[in-house]
Amino acid sequence: MPLSRRALLLNATLVSTAPAALLFSRSAAGVEALDLPDLAQALRAGAVVAAFRHAYAPGTFDPPGFTLEQCATQRNLDDAGRAQARRIGAWFAAQGLQPSAVKSSPWCRCIETATLAFGTVERWAALGSVRTGTDAASSQVAALRQALAKVPPGRFEVWVSHQFTLSALLGKSTASGEGLVLRAAPGGGPPVLLGRLPPA
Repeated sequence: MPLSRRALLLNATLVSTAPAALLFSRSAAGVEALDLPDLAQALRAGAVVAAFRHAYAPGTFDPPGFTLEQCATQRNLDDAGRAQARRIGAWFAAQGLQPSAVKSSPWCRCIETATLAFGTVERWAALGSVRTGTDAASSQVAALRQALAKVPPGRFEVWVSHQFTLSALLGKSTASGEGLVLRAAPGGGPPVLLGRLPPA
């Protein structure tokens, strides 16, 4: 076997067996891919937010004519989504992690996710679903960045929102029930993504 090919195979073996934290830490600007134990420690240290996309809700968009005041008119969690939300809360409880605040989009699927996972929830319009590229979306992103910067050391918050809102905030996609552990960026720029809490 030629040496060059042998070296390539050895390198591939090392890459496939190396810890993910070593391979992907600071893999991109503004990203630090910490593993779950390190993310739990980051939450304990505070000055961060765990921003979740709501748990699984079948479908893609809300039905035409939906209203925020009537959950029956919206796209909502199913039994699998409710179980997923409970598992999110169970993980935090198992780590001994207690958020200083739990804030949710006014949409029912977000409120239900937050309530099943953590109990008491504060509705916050800034976490509501956005239309990217609009002035309203820009205002929401600014409000979220400002709030993130105000979370003090020793405390963390949990936010429950939507795919489009988290994408507008960070430029990253999220799966249903997935959490992004965020830290404010110096100068008020896009938040630093410390890592992802995978869907429960």
